[in-house]
Amino acid sequence: MLKILPIAFAIIAISLSTYGLITSDYQLNFLMIFFLGLSMLTLGIREFQSKRKAYGLFLIGVFFFSTYASIQSFIWR
Repeated sequence: MLKILPIAFAIIAISLSTYGLITSDYQLNFLMIFFLGLSMLTLGIREFQSKRKAYGLFLIGVFFFSTYASIQSFIWR
């Protein structure tokens, strides 16, 4: 399950970024950042399970930062 979710979240983020680049409509960037953050969260959980705690903490920190940036982008648009 933790192998499929990061790939699915990354595909969603790539499709949103491709849509934004093709149409020059960047209103969905907050969703792209959010899905990239979810991908980092699942990767961080997987790293915790494989006993690599420093890398797992880093990835979870990236998730919190990207979620914060996504919420700020949603509020201020």
